[in-house]
Amino acid sequence: MWNKVLDEYALRGYKPRVLIVDDQPVNIHTLSAVFHGELDVIVATSGEKALHLALNQKPDLILLDIVMPDIDGYEVCRRLKNDPITEWIPIIFVTAETEADVEAYGFEIGAVDFIAKPINPAIVRARVMTQLMLKLYMDNMREIAWLDGLTGLYNRRRFDEMLKQNWLLCRREQRPLAIIMLDVDFFKRFNDNYGHQKGDDCLRAIAVALKGSLRRPMDMVFRYGGEEFTCLLPLTDLAGAQERASAILSAIKALKIPHATSRVSPFVTISIGIACTTPEQDTGEEDLLNHSDQALYQSKSDGRNRITTWSGGEPDSSAEV
Repeated sequence: MWNKVLDEYALRGYKPRVLIVDDQPVNIHTLSAVFHGELDVIVATSGEKALHLALNQKPDLILLDIVMPDIDGYEVCRRLKNDPITEWIPIIFVTAETEADVEAYGFEIGAVDFIAKPINPAIVRARVMTQLMLKLYMDNMREIAWLDGLTGLYNRRRFDEMLKQNWLLCRREQRPLAIIMLDVDFFKRFNDNYGHQKGDDCLRAIAVALKGSLRRPMDMVFRYGGEEFTCLLPLTDLAGAQERASAILSAIKALKIPHATSRVSPFVTISIGIACTTPEQDTGEEDLLNHSDQALYQSKSDGRNRITTWSGGEPDSSAEV
């Protein structure tokens, strides 16, 4: 079973990553030795360091001591489970405290299992293996739930989750977050003229072009609904978002999908709205989304087949590219 777990992760192109958290280096060494180099092990000797590594390294599993001098394991667990970026990481408490009320409280705040100290290597391997396999299964289920069946892009549900996650990330880092919202021009006319099968083919081609227009792994594209799509660009300023929007507009034009009933072009075109901000404590991600939607509306009002940028109180004058 252990080899099966490793093989499943290998198919994804990496070793399972485990974060070991304990204020005693000897305990970290003992736990690390259990895995014989089969896992990608990262370590932390404090709660603060654990929180930092969990956020930035995104381990597949955390082995967490309870009694630590700065932030105890309970508080680390609570913070991880309250953060949408880390809430799905399974946590196993590794502790000498084996009383029933200790375990009950750990499960209540989000732990998935307990391992007693002093550890038994066979028990550690078995419980870690079980949780890694369960995580693979749950990741697969979430992935299916997040995908749009027609285009293969992430869907509206995933967009809502990732917008919240990236808003919190950019707020912590005090870095900009940008949204590109776009809509296929006169798509109802396209469907009426060419039929829904051609309409589906058109949306699939646009989805491929959108994915090809984004350069970084952290940039994501979603089917927002119907003929509307969104791109989420974390750590991206307004100039960077405008550059990607121009590339997207050009990529759709290059498809040259005939659209005889469009009022702006003999080919399929899109309208784009951009909004960008550095998140603050007193604002929410809904404001950014609303601003991108208003910018898109302005593009459509001004004639379609163009980009409008929101910057401040109202959308800037839109410009055809």
